[in-house]
Amino acid sequence: MLGLTKLAPGAGNVALAERPEPTVRRGHVVLEVQAAGICGTDLLIVDGGLETAVPVTMGHEASGGVVEIGEDVDSSWLGARVVAETHFSTCGRCAFCLAGRTNLCCERRSIGVEVDGAFAPRLLVPERNLHRIPDWLDDHAAALAEPLACVCHSLLERGGVGAGDDVLVVGPGPIGLLAAQVARSSGGRVHVRGTPRDAARLAAAQGLGFETSTTADDLPEADVVVECSGSAAGIASGLVAARRGGRYVQIGLAGKPVTVPFDLVCFGELTVTSGAASIPSSWRAALDLIASRVVQLEPLLSAVLPLERWDEGLAAARAGEGIKIVLDPRC
Repeated sequence: MLGLTKLAPGAGNVALAERPEPTVRRGHVVLEVQAAGICGTDLLIVDGGLETAVPVTMGHEASGGVVEIGEDVDSSWLGARVVAETHFSTCGRCAFCLAGRTNLCCERRSIGVEVDGAFAPRLLVPERNLHRIPDWLDDHAAALAEPLACVCHSLLERGGVGAGDDVLVVGPGPIGLLAAQVARSSGGRVHVRGTPRDAARLAAAQGLGFETSTTADDLPEADVVVECSGSAAGIASGLVAARRGGRYVQIGLAGKPVTVPFDLVCFGELTVTSGAASIPSSWRAALDLIASRVVQLEPLLSAVLPLERWDEGLAAARAGEGIKIVLDPRC
């Protein structure tokens, strides 16, 4: 089968290439991939900013249908529409694994990074990674469950937004618009900030019911700042906007060293938190928010492209065109 593959280390070295069909094994299932979202992490891999196994099929934001089950897998999974957690395996023995913080295991292997991922027609994942999705949820929008789980980990399990908090979300991309909805679900009064080139994304934020501004406007002050742009300017403006004694949550990845006014953390006695990927409990929280329709995924879906148009999708994601772009190997 053809899969979008990181063929060698360094910048570039990405192409559609023949990949082995996954073979089902004990405790695992094979998914027919219905959608795989393009993520900033995929851009880092393309640019050589994140080390991967090579060759490896990229893609980790997956939704699909279970078409094969291995030994010891509950037969009720066969035919189910699901999304899948991204860690393929961990050591199971380290202090992090024993504490339930499997995202921090030094031996963690993730789909699309160390193990073949979802930019291909079929995907092998452990049964323990599976989560059923509601019948009404669109196949393509369901791929956003993975970034939502990451946001839930950062905000619900690591950061914290309280009822009545003024929350500033910096960066109106997919992560930012998910974070805004999660913060609102916790009782926050949420303001979304972008740059002048983010007009379409800020319009989507307004459509979701959020107040917005751009870097040309006065900077609102906030009890909680959630930085989702990963840019030096976004990080700096977020630190400036945090009230004294406030909280600052870093979710966006810069992909390179950045220079920021970090003394503001001391001057304002800010509490700084972050989150790395997700853990099972954050997936359960994400699926609860989806099932209750507290978080909307469909408005964030901008384009669905066949796998053969991967370069167009990556270019659009890099340029910040639209919000979330997904690849559908069935097209």
